[in-house]
Amino acid sequence: MDIDLFSDIVKDLILDNDEVTLPGLGTFVSELMPSTFSDKGYTINPPYRRLSFRQRWREDDSLLADFYSRTNGIDKSQAAGIVGEFISGLKETLQSKKLVVLPGLGRLRATKENAFFFIADEDLDIYPYGFGLEPVSLKTHEETPEEVTAVVKELQEALTADDAVKVEEKTVARRKKPWLAATLWIAASVILFLGLFMLFARIAPDLTDKILYSEEELRIINY
Repeated sequence: MDIDLFSDIVKDLILDNDEVTLPGLGTFVSELMPSTFSDKGYTINPPYRRLSFRQRWREDDSLLADFYSRTNGIDKSQAAGIVGEFISGLKETLQSKKLVVLPGLGRLRATKENAFFFIADEDLDIYPYGFGLEPVSLKTHEETPEEVTAVVKELQEALTADDAVKVEEKTVARRKKPWLAATLWIAASVILFLGLFMLFARIAPDLTDKILYSEEELRIINY
């Protein structure tokens, strides 16, 4: 048995089993993870199965040996001997070099104290029922900083042009109805403020979130 064949066997077994024991070394554990939110709550990620490794095992677990026996047409005792010998060598390599690469699965690593842990490949897929599922974005369109800047500029130009063309009318209006002039000024200021706030929100989104939400709300959004 070589490392490629061993990795293929473990992956085949983990597709149909929640645990695959490597006697004398540890156990691969597969856990179904629910859908999660990311991108501050704007993206829904589909469920998936997470593969981890725990340094515990059952000596009487023959799942790996039975599979090797069936696929190679040899008796179970012979298969158990081959599997046991390979895992023993794998453990020695892991303890001495602190790293074993399992093609198609990930990497088994060891700390200085020989505590073993597993890092799965980023593209590892052991959840057949999730085939075709993709993250769903709740955003329709996210304006770029350039687009926001252009909008603010247009607002400023429109307000300036309107002031220049209607300066006389506004002067008369102020004389006749002071409250109307004040209302127009407030409305223009609000529009300009909203435009500037949109630009600020794109440039410094984290700071904007702290202004708009409480710490508890931020923890829920960013979960």
